[in-house]
Amino acid sequence: MTYTAREEWEKHYGEGKGWRRLGEREQQLLAEHAPVPAGGGRALDVGCGTGELAAHLASVGYTVDAVDLADSALARAREEHAGIEGVGWLQLDIERDDPAPLHAEGYDLITMRLAYPFVRDRGRIVHGLGERLRDGGALVVITPTVENTPQERRGIALTEDEIALLGAGWETLERLDADGLAFLVLRGPCHLDTRAVEKRPTTGHALTGALAVVTDDAGRVLLGRSTRGMLELPGGKSAGREGFAAAAVRELAEETGLVADPSAAHVVTMLVDDSHGVPRLTAVVRITTWSGALSNPEPDKFERWEFHDVHGLACVGDVFVPAAQAIDSVWPGVIPDLPPVVSYPLAGERPPGPGEPEEAVRLRQAMAQTVIDGGWAPSEPVRDALRTVPRHRFAPEANLAVAYDGGDRAVITRRDETGRAISSVSAAWLQADMIESLRLRPGAIVFEAGSGGYNAELIAHAAGPDGRVVSVDIDPWVVRRTRAFLTEAGSGRVTAVEADAALGAPAHLVPRGGFDGSVITYNCWDISASWRDQLAEGGRLVIPLEMGGYTRAIEFERRGEVLHTRRFTYCGFVRDQGQQGRPAPVVPLLDGALSLRFDDGPAADTQGLEGVLRGRRHEVATGVTMRGSNSYFGSLQLFAATTVPGFCRLASHQESAEVVTGIAKDRDAPAILGEASLAYLIHVQTKDSDRREEREWEWFAYAFGERGPELAERLVATVRAWDRHIRAEANDEHADPVLTVHPAGTPDDALPAGDVLDKVNCRLVFRWPGRDVALPGPVERSVADAVAEGV
Repeated sequence: MTYTAREEWEKHYGEGKGWRRLGEREQQLLAEHAPVPAGGGRALDVGCGTGELAAHLASVGYTVDAVDLADSALARAREEHAGIEGVGWLQLDIERDDPAPLHAEGYDLITMRLAYPFVRDRGRIVHGLGERLRDGGALVVITPTVENTPQERRGIALTEDEIALLGAGWETLERLDADGLAFLVLRGPCHLDTRAVEKRPTTGHALTGALAVVTDDAGRVLLGRSTRGMLELPGGKSAGREGFAAAAVRELAEETGLVADPSAAHVVTMLVDDSHGVPRLTAVVRITTWSGALSNPEPDKFERWEFHDVHGLACVGDVFVPAAQAIDSVWPGVIPDLPPVVSYPLAGERPPGPGEPEEAVRLRQAMAQTVIDGGWAPSEPVRDALRTVPRHRFAPEANLAVAYDGGDRAVITRRDETGRAISSVSAAWLQADMIESLRLRPGAIVFEAGSGGYNAELIAHAAGPDGRVVSVDIDPWVVRRTRAFLTEAGSGRVTAVEADAALGAPAHLVPRGGFDGSVITYNCWDISASWRDQLAEGGRLVIPLEMGGYTRAIEFERRGEVLHTRRFTYCGFVRDQGQQGRPAPVVPLLDGALSLRFDDGPAADTQGLEGVLRGRRHEVATGVTMRGSNSYFGSLQLFAATTVPGFCRLASHQESAEVVTGIAKDRDAPAILGEASLAYLIHVQTKDSDRREEREWEWFAYAFGERGPELAERLVATVRAWDRHIRAEANDEHADPVLTVHPAGTPDDALPAGDVLDKVNCRLVFRWPGRDVALPGPVERSVADAVAEGV
């Protein structure tokens, strides 16, 4: 009686059949090992049937979500337990349906009584349930075992190996006996690091074979648990003159019972490595269309076959090395720390890999609506792109909730050896805002610096069927990953190129007249001349630009050789890795407890600062306050960074530094230097309240050294000017400067009046409201001279 179809379950319960009654011993064990938390708890009963266990849990104090795929079971449960309060009866197929009805804040207890043996994709389901447990929660599985089950009914029982596999990755597995049933209590994070492993050595001189990467209609990948104790893809050696695609199709049928047409099997990559010193050549064959019912025709080789979420492949335990490498060729990065392999991607055309779960569709619509409600996507083309392009398929290592977070969360996809993020899928609202800034017309051709796939596909979708994107990245791994994802889920209108994006697009890909728009997707200290030169007249360049260490996504319009700003957006991105990447000079102080960072220009002379920082601190109140409802000061940081000569940032790295400076650990403050003197800005809370909008802070200038009071007064004047001319009542209405960007080498007398910030490739001129600035003079002067001149 191993039911697999919903109709079988409907018939079972519709005919009045049931299962073994809930025993007194089971109730005792639940009370001992899963007591109701103080104040009540929340429980999920998976495969609740006619509801006996759910009703019991409600009677002892749990609020219960009882789910079953059979409507006939739930109808009986409602009728038989009509007087029980605290149970919500939900029709839900835990393997296939969108889990939206489940409690968003998780559960203290999840139970699966007499249900686990009927689950097809056990690893995926147990891992997903484990993610829904609250801290301290437990998953309780109550199941027959083979040793206590008659031969004819062993299809609904677990072997000892299956019980051991169920417990893999959990912090604890406690096994108890409930009148012949195994009562399993699993606690702790359900996580088992994936490890690529080899089989025993072969006697052959060389190995060749094909592996099939097969996905279902939800985009999940098929893996078999072999009798060797590892996960494997369907596949094996080719026979005679058999091609790799045909071999993969044949092995798929022999091992799993699934049938595919060789014409729909595509060899996507050839992998070359070795097994215990024996050369190995593996063809990776992609199959997305198949028929038949999943089975296990070769039980001597495999214990079972299951479909796995791609984002869960980092915690599935041991995986056969070629299988792990084949998966990485389709979804680079989802399995970390793989052994080296030489990969030859094949350029043959193939259709995108279809399929996504209902949950992805729902979460994508919710994310799009969050972005739209925030005002970040006013145009219908961008809105439709957010609703349509499958973000999760360009960030397969993230679960769906993380991939479709509509807030500020970016999905980190690559880190360097220090753990610093160097590639990511940016927050959806920021991507939408920057695409809106491109002012795309149908058929636009756009340059993108920094690849990943998702942002480029959003642009391509917003530009319409005739639109095109050229995406350039310096990192070979990022480009390989981008190309793989574009093949799997792209429109065919994005070209990914491996090159230093600071040099622009390769000449043969630049349209006549230039790109209609260009978007830079990483923090830039400078603006490449190529980005301007390859942009059409009147085209938009959208770039996250660093100014004094503060980043804004700026929309520029090209007019001849000059870029003119149209709008600013507060943001942050990963750093540039190309030739424009610039490490800012940093000077440590007080044995590393503090540091001075010079984001524009060379490090200034800090001689004597160590001594004065151990002396008296001078404090000057500005009289400028902020309330919780109007506490945005990003415009003050940028105003100071672009108008105060000798600007730098003072950063605190240890708690001891807070005692000296008042700057919290891992925070920094706008600062200026003089001769053995230092001043910086800090906001001090002057009024507390339980309500954030009633709290109040005041800006102070703190200073050290003989010139400190003079430097502090300069910062006080800066804050007061900001308060008069820049700041607004609403956080999002602060004034922005008029900014123009001129080619490097533009003479001073050819620049408009304003504050000048020189980069290597360009000169930036800022004109802030209320600031009457003369034509710029020479900038090659020391910080001390600038302060002494009183500028």
